[in-house]
Amino acid sequence: MRVYRFLNEEYGLLAIKDRRLKISRFNSLNDPFEMAAPAKATLAQRFAYRKMIDNFGKDHGLLCFSQSWHNPLLWSHYADQHKGICLGFDILDEIGGQVKYSSRRVQCDWARFHTDKKYAASKVRETYYLKYTHWKYESEVRYLIDLDHHDVQDGMYFIDFSNEMKLKEVIVGAKSEVSRAQLSAVLSEPTAEVKYRKARLAFESFKIVEQKNSSIW
Repeated sequence: MRVYRFLNEEYGLLAIKDRRLKISRFNSLNDPFEMAAPAKATLAQRFAYRKMIDNFGKDHGLLCFSQSWHNPLLWSHYADQHKGICLGFDILDEIGGQVKYSSRRVQCDWARFHTDKKYAASKVRETYYLKYTHWKYESEVRYLIDLDHHDVQDGMYFIDFSNEMKLKEVIVGAKSEVSRAQLSAVLSEPTAEVKYRKARLAFESFKIVEQKNSSIW
């Protein structure tokens, strides 16, 4: 599965150089409804659900990708207003889960939730992969990761590039000044393994497309 990660210039070049990505934590995600309790929960159930998710987040993190690099909002929101970089990865299908988008919260039989562990687990998983419909532009794919508490740097966790998450593309933002020479300096793989692209605004649509004029970049 080909997926894309948007970063600003500094962190994009650093990710390529160090061959790793920073793992996100649940309590730092930008959606306030992230893994919120299913609908019709009581105050006590919402509190207990939040505590369960917080405990789960102590040992787990995630990577958030998009299935496409062509949406200008993604560049605006996650790549420093088109001045950043987008990294394209091939990840194993079984480790990437697609987010579903809905205007309705997860529905739940709370009596069953408290007595049926398999049902409860399915509802937790459903909340993990569900976001409000207005986030649909992200076309998000999630990779859940077990944290290694022995490998922490300044409170942050990282995951190395690997055969499960192989770098295949580097797309430089339409407003970025990053050059091919800069990419070559930080890219340790043979250039044949990784395709460079320069992005530009499409002329007849609201898409970000590849700059084919090599004299510009």
